[in-house]
Amino acid sequence: MAYAGLEPFGEERADLRAGIVASTVANTARDPKVQRDPFTPQEFMPKFEKEPTEQTPEQMLAIVEMLNAAFGGQDLRRT
Repeated sequence: MAYAGLEPFGEERADLRAGIVASTVANTARDPKVQRDPFTPQEFMPKFEKEPTEQTPEQMLAIVEMLNAAFGGQDLRRT
């Protein structure tokens, strides 16, 4: 792990190399009038983990109500 920290290798490194090539190709075909800033390798890196989204209390309650109804539960607040 220490060596990998000093000299990165593996799939993430390969993705970075592919991103460098992809950004180079995209930048040669880029119209500066349409896409002002050049593309970066990070824009071509795959993202496997979804970024967590914040849910409001109302959204959480709606999910619980939906699951409760789907599994045949009773909403005791309405009795």
